[in-house]
Amino acid sequence: MAKPDYFLFFCCQSRAEGHPRGSCGEKGSNNVFQEFTAKLAAKNLLHKVGFARTECLGPCQAGANILVHPDGILYSAVNSEDVDRIIDEHLVQGNPVSEKVAPADIW
Repeated sequence: MAKPDYFLFFCCQSRAEGHPRGSCGEKGSNNVFQEFTAKLAAKNLLHKVGFARTECLGPCQAGANILVHPDGILYSAVNSEDVDRIIDEHLVQGNPVSEKVAPADIW
């Protein structure tokens, strides 16, 4: 496999219900991961984008979180409706989706 242009790290941390930090898992990160992988395959982008599930990326209160490498951009509060836009605008065109980028005070 050739080196991908981007590598996505999907926080899929799950904590017990009521945990004070919450978790991306309870905010739908597994569904977002599945949606991304299906859409990347459908758009024939698996050669361009690598991805992996991870544990906590830090700002749990802002999840579901996705870290884009090598750009160092953390997307927060990502849901299934954001998937096409992040793929098309950021991963294909190279323009991060600014309103989904985690604010500086948490990242």
